[in-house]
Amino acid sequence: MNSREKGKRGERELAGELRRHGYDARRGQQYCGANGDADVVGLPGLHIECKRVERLDLYAAMAQAEHDAPDGMLPVVMHRRNNCQWLVTMRLDDYMEIYREWEAGKH
Repeated sequence: MNSREKGKRGERELAGELRRHGYDARRGQQYCGANGDADVVGLPGLHIECKRVERLDLYAAMAQAEHDAPDGMLPVVMHRRNNCQWLVTMRLDDYMEIYREWEAGKH
């Protein structure tokens, strides 16, 4: 399968999963990647790089997300292999920021 088509299919699949969780997610505007939009949009504050591959260089994917993320947006990589669940990779400092907000809301 053409890797570009597989990428689009992965983005649609991820957007569907995020909609299932109640978010108005959709594929970003992918005009050759020139405009720097996220692969999938709909989670405020997150710049999502979507990878639907069997072998993934997470550090390269994160570098791409960091490079493309506008100021104030947290870069994340959402990825999965065949027959596996979706995973989220992000920088530890960003995760801790989100976790602190979640923890503060519990008290």
